Amino acid sequence: MIRILVIDDEEGLRKSLTLILQDAGHEVVTAIDGEVGLKTAVEQDPDLILCDVRMPGMTGLEFLKAYRNGGGSALVVMMTAYGSTDLAIEAMKAGAYDYIAKPFGAEEILLTIQKATEREELRREVGRLRERVRTEERFGEIVARSPGMTRALEQAEKVSEHPTPVLISGPSGTGKELVARLIHRLSPRKDARFVPVNCGAIPENLLESEFFGYVKGAFSGADRDRMGLFESADGGTLFLDEVGELPTTLQVKLLRALQEGEIRRVGDTEIRQTDVRVIAATNRDLDEAIKEGEFREDLYYRIAVVPISLPALRHRAEEVPILTHHIIEHLQDRLRIEVNGIEPDAMEALVSYSWPGNVRELENVLERAAVLAEGSSVTLEDLPRKIRVPDESPQVTSLAGDDLSVKRHSADLERSLILRAREQTAGNRTKAAELLELSPRALRYKIRDYGIE
Repeated sequence: MIRILVIDDEEGLRKSLTLILQDAGHEVVTAIDGEVGLKTAVEQDPDLILCDVRMPGMTGLEFLKAYRNGGGSALVVMMTAYGSTDLAIEAMKAGAYDYIAKPFGAEEILLTIQKATEREELRREVGRLRERVRTEERFGEIVARSPGMTRALEQAEKVSEHPTPVLISGPSGTGKELVARLIHRLSPRKDARFVPVNCGAIPENLLESEFFGYVKGAFSGADRDRMGLFESADGGTLFLDEVGELPTTLQVKLLRALQEGEIRRVGDTEIRQTDVRVIAATNRDLDEAIKEGEFREDLYYRIAVVPISLPALRHRAEEVPILTHHIIEHLQDRLRIEVNGIEPDAMEALVSYSWPGNVRELENVLERAAVLAEGSSVTLEDLPRKIRVPDESPQVTSLAGDDLSVKRHSADLERSLILRAREQTAGNRTKAAELLELSPRALRYKIRDYGIE
């Protein structure tokens, strides 16, 4: 129901309207004339105003003009006696929603109010849709409602105007590539190529030739000249996903390419100039990698001129409903399914879940649920048990003695997950890496570090 302000100099009408409107469930405040009504409208901020046209002192039309000039946005319905219809029409031209002729019955005034509130709700919905369109035009498919994500996208939007290197950090599945593509799309380089590369997916012996290209005869099988990723991205943006997985030998050459804007194809003597904007991304703690000698400090400061951090989905719970509906819409188009919504208890379960796999896990869960759903909505039973039964979510249930080391217990958990992934994939490292959402190289390092045979 809504708050309604009644402005009329007739006490009997004010009282009767108050009873009618309160019986209908509305909150009612009253004013005896236009001046009092103007003050009350500012103090009470009503959703709708019923205002008499003819009143002593400030008339209804004068009230309306003063109210609108002061920034008042509530719907105004003018009440007019026979003979003042022209004034009511003039008031509508000045911003009133409608007018109703006295005397009127309870049903008539309630119907007028219903129509007015429905119109206002429609106007607000149009406003929300327009805001959504504006947001999508700015940020594309990226949902940003939480303070952390909003701040990250605002930083991305600001830095897009300049060729400054950017380092996007965040857990796997948080949308680092989407943010990188956003920066490119908003930049002066938007008409040139955006070249993504997963640094952890390229075999180490091929990295140099992939990045810088090669000439015919440079090595066995090089039967023609081939440009590398830097030349492919010339004039545009090179996105180095999982940059923390690059071996230190290539990091040196990458640093030179970034500093000098020069590359040399494998087997070539010619130095080539490139104009490339580099955006890097990582889910690793590069500060820790620097300490362990796995990442060059000088390269870090070169690529991290502007760092942007993306929060995990568990810190963006308010975005889960929006993301869910967004994902379901995409699934409808891609899978040609009838599912078009989600039941409230299922949505509650999604919001309550911790999402260790972030948005990518949410996408996978919803695709599975949408495919298995028997009706037009995803139900609680369509969701995996780990989401339906929160108590079964992984958590620390016991600790040895007073050992509260986060680092040590995190390592134990990571080792256990690796062992479980190897068991489930019968020792296939590639498949295990996919389950763990790690690059094969990162998995190899972790297996070595944990002494897993």
